[in-house]
Amino acid sequence: MKFVILVSIVSALGGLLFGFDTAVVSGAIGFMEEHFHLSQLQVGWAVSSLIIGCIVGAAFSGVLSDKFGRKKILITAAILFIIGSLGSGFADTFTLYVIARIIGGLGIGITSTLCPLYNAEIAPAKYRGRLVALNQLATVTGIFLTYFVNLWITNSGDAAWGISTAWRWMFGVGAIPGLLFLVLLFFVPESPRWLIKQGKPAEALPILLRIHGEALAKKEVVDIKKSFEQESGSIRQLFKPGLRMALIVGVVIAVLQQITGINAVMYYAPEIFKATGAGTNTALTQTILVGLVNFLFTILAIWLIDKVGRKALLLVGSGSMMICLIVIGAAFQTGNTSGPWILIFILLYVASFAVSLGPVVWVIMSEIFPNRIRGKATAIASMALWVADYIVSQSFPPMLGSIGPGITFWIFGAMSLITFLFTWRVIPETKGKTLEEIELLWSAPNNRKTL
Repeated sequence: MKFVILVSIVSALGGLLFGFDTAVVSGAIGFMEEHFHLSQLQVGWAVSSLIIGCIVGAAFSGVLSDKFGRKKILITAAILFIIGSLGSGFADTFTLYVIARIIGGLGIGITSTLCPLYNAEIAPAKYRGRLVALNQLATVTGIFLTYFVNLWITNSGDAAWGISTAWRWMFGVGAIPGLLFLVLLFFVPESPRWLIKQGKPAEALPILLRIHGEALAKKEVVDIKKSFEQESGSIRQLFKPGLRMALIVGVVIAVLQQITGINAVMYYAPEIFKATGAGTNTALTQTILVGLVNFLFTILAIWLIDKVGRKALLLVGSGSMMICLIVIGAAFQTGNTSGPWILIFILLYVASFAVSLGPVVWVIMSEIFPNRIRGKATAIASMALWVADYIVSQSFPPMLGSIGPGITFWIFGAMSLITFLFTWRVIPETKGKTLEEIELLWSAPNNRKTL
């Protein structure tokens, strides 16, 4: 397990880059709005341009990783992230900033798809949930640390310095974790399932021996080989009876993770708190509390996910999110924003997400698809997630300006209710099953009527 944990932590560092790049803009956007004289639509574009790159990166990650291997494509992603971070910091025009963010987004789209997939392919079934969820822990760690970095940089100068320079440093420091991720990737092995898919079981066996021991490793090789023999490797396979529900579950739960509003809160947290009357420093401090709660409850999710299961966490989390969003919407709708209630229920909302949809969705996406097409299928679900993220992040500022924050948060609450119902009626429990057993779960004759 020491070997597996070490490898999973290195892979999960891709989540740290994901967290950094999605959170850094929350501290920079106010300064950039004044520096570049941005309209509300441009503010949305400054935030969501990263996601265009993420969509493209996620879309091609499956095909590229199936052809060249998970490790090589992750190395490419790290390089793209470094270029994007430095380019965003040095950009002299808003157009150059957008281009740099899209380049960085390519790397984030790849890592968001392949890091949990890689962890799922290398982890023992008993611990797969928590080891894949390490990616989400790394993501929220990146978010949490970035809030501190943003506050520290903001306090390093006056308001004029913030508008001219502070936001550049916020983006530029992202090159440091990117470089660390790049270096560490050279010390992890290739996915043993990908090696077997390429007809290299002799190279996969030593890796599986370090994970499972001799007896289980040999059985694993046989099971993986057998699963490849039974699969065509075509995306069309996902539209066959039984397995098409795996695709529906992967895509729908990915979209629901985003349209319940989490990244609207993460990207625009300081601006939301300013709308309640908080000053800039107070808003950034409250945003740090959001990051802390996100971090702590993700740790709780990692402890629970292989104990209580994926489905139970999704049900509890989505139900709690719905209640919190209804209360937040009501506070804004009635104008009762002067007290601590907005902050309290945003923290409860983030806690509910962090213990459920945050880590569990990535775990489900990484484990429900058949071996031969896991890369392509996970890429489809991940691309759907990023498209939904783009729509939410691009539309959130105009929604606040048109229908107001109250109704906006109520819409997110309605999406949380849909998430609860979809989980209850459709999503199966995958706790403790091997990837090959989960594949059989979808295609078993007894399940075809319901799945």
